Amino acid sequence: MAVTEAPPAVRPPAAASRTGAAAVTAGLVLLVAALAVVDITQGTAAVGPAQVFKALTGQADPADASVVIASRLPRMTAGVLVGVVLGIAGAVLQAVSRNVLASPDTLAVNAGSYLALGLAGATGVSLPLLASSGVAFAGGLLAAAVVLALSGLGTGTVRLVLAGTALALGLNSLTEGLLLLFPQQTEGLYQWNQGSIGQNGFDGVLQMLPVALVGLAGLLLVARRVDALALGDDAARGLGVPVHATRVTVVVLAALLSAAAVTLAGPLGYVGLCAPALVRPLARRFRGFTRARAALPAAGLAGAALVLGSDVLLRALIPADTAVGVPTGIVTSLVGAVFLVATALRLRDTAGVEPPDRLRIPGRTAFLATAAALAAVVVGAALAGVLLGDSKLLLGDVANWAQGRAGRTVSFVLDTRVPRVLAALCAGAALALAGTLVQAVTRNPLAEPGVLGVSGGAALGAVLLVTTVPAAGSWGVASAAFAGAALASALVFGLAARGGYQQSRLVLVGIGVAAGSTALISLLIVLTDPFNATKALTWLSGSTYGRTTADVVPVALVLALGLAVAVARRTELDLVSLDGDTPRLLGLGLPRARLGFLVVGVLLAATAVASAGTIGFVGLVAPHAARALVGRRHVRVVPVAVLLGAALVCTADVVGRTVIAPAQLGAGLMTAVIGTPYFLWLLIRGRRAA
Repeated sequence: MAVTEAPPAVRPPAAASRTGAAAVTAGLVLLVAALAVVDITQGTAAVGPAQVFKALTGQADPADASVVIASRLPRMTAGVLVGVVLGIAGAVLQAVSRNVLASPDTLAVNAGSYLALGLAGATGVSLPLLASSGVAFAGGLLAAAVVLALSGLGTGTVRLVLAGTALALGLNSLTEGLLLLFPQQTEGLYQWNQGSIGQNGFDGVLQMLPVALVGLAGLLLVARRVDALALGDDAARGLGVPVHATRVTVVVLAALLSAAAVTLAGPLGYVGLCAPALVRPLARRFRGFTRARAALPAAGLAGAALVLGSDVLLRALIPADTAVGVPTGIVTSLVGAVFLVATALRLRDTAGVEPPDRLRIPGRTAFLATAAALAAVVVGAALAGVLLGDSKLLLGDVANWAQGRAGRTVSFVLDTRVPRVLAALCAGAALALAGTLVQAVTRNPLAEPGVLGVSGGAALGAVLLVTTVPAAGSWGVASAAFAGAALASALVFGLAARGGYQQSRLVLVGIGVAAGSTALISLLIVLTDPFNATKALTWLSGSTYGRTTADVVPVALVLALGLAVAVARRTELDLVSLDGDTPRLLGLGLPRARLGFLVVGVLLAATAVASAGTIGFVGLVAPHAARALVGRRHVRVVPVAVLLGAALVCTADVVGRTVIAPAQLGAGLMTAVIGTPYFLWLLIRGRRAA
């Protein structure tokens, strides 16, 4: 239901509105103070409220005083500082972009900072904290500039989230590659990326405080210009406000604040997104909050309350000995995931992100030539995967191995490589077919298992089993992945079904579910023992390392089932992808057909994830490229997309394990590097056509 303004007669007087805004601000200050008091009483040491009071008044034992002064107070202070700067950064970014989903997370600022620090760490240079902040600032600012350039200012909300999510995935993949290539130089960077306010003394807080104050002072100085921008660009220009310069200044200052927070505590997910949303309703009740000079401090206080509240909640629900190892950023990310889903359910912006595909009907000869060429590429990629690696083999070695006449060394190598190649081929084909089915059912060109959270749900189910039952077999992991994917898909498609699978709602719900799954996976990895954590992280990178024939069987069987269904029901698939009326006029049960295709798509995505880990963008790129090559008829799209997916993942797997041998990069990291530019190009294409 749309929110309408109250008639002028019932609006509170300006003085009363200012008084109410001041009272609310005072209430937020008291809330932050209360949470701060509770936060410093929590911890692993037996130092309760009485000991904390004595430590603050100089009456405690030296041991208790050391715990409070050196650990708990710096942690609480860092939480307040990080929450304030992220809340204000998010609020001002939303104001100048006129987009309620703008934040350091959705603008990929955190991912840019993460990559910049990863590059600095890979060089082996040890940087002081202030220099690290400068590096993080440069990376975050560059990422934000790219996202804003792609999405535009004041345009649809979903385009910004898609651009930020895609760029963040690509940047994080590059960073994870650096972590694998330079493990010693980048030690501890992964844990830092989860976001933790834990501190060892006040040194970090004191060094970041001046940086934060510079950013806050700059934003307060341009607050009047920000208010003018809220009236619209033309009105702001009429008031003499330099629109472009103001936006650039605000983005730079917001990136500076985000860099200070990231340097001090790592990326605390979605604080800059949720804190302004908590304050926004107040502006409709108290007109004092419509001005930036009042709204920005309120958003900062809401951010501090969110960070401290997450830390307090974490330590209240989990035993202290365990909670000390759980980053606060995991809790804030879960909160942000819920917020994204809730925002998607209220969203009315149904504008398309990409224009519909042009109707192309290439001749039969063109289709056969395309399929034959792709089949040759798949065979070539498979042969390269079998022959190349730490030790190079010849075709004769493969022939002898197939006949059981190979030596022990060759047999060992091929017994290891062949299942990896088969896993890559089957996983790529399954993901491509899953993306084809999902895009047809939802009639959404940006729908694919990764973006819609289905792959994230499958990964969560599989990691849950891997970390709790290390001896689980291939069928057990596949079953757990399917259960997670089924739960995630039921949530995503169930919530997005209202009013039809609108692009904005479907994609935002999917991204929210994917973010929640990622946070829960991080929690499982943090809580598990080191061996299982390493196993889970390697698997999550989309690696086929250590795969056996037993791991390939589930995905191969489901792929065969999916191909049979897609070919047998190709006419229904064409009708479902057209519109909602044509299938009904022809007597097709649309809900039943949709459900059937979605179940098959979820099965394909789940078994692919169980077989080869999380591999992104294949379900997006392969169907798009197939339709561009052979038109929209699924009798042609399905085989071409399957061949493209198999070739893409197999090639990524070969490249990842040969170009830097003996080190290896997961196929998921390689496909993300390939798929991110393609995804961003789709957004640019859609913006030009809008």
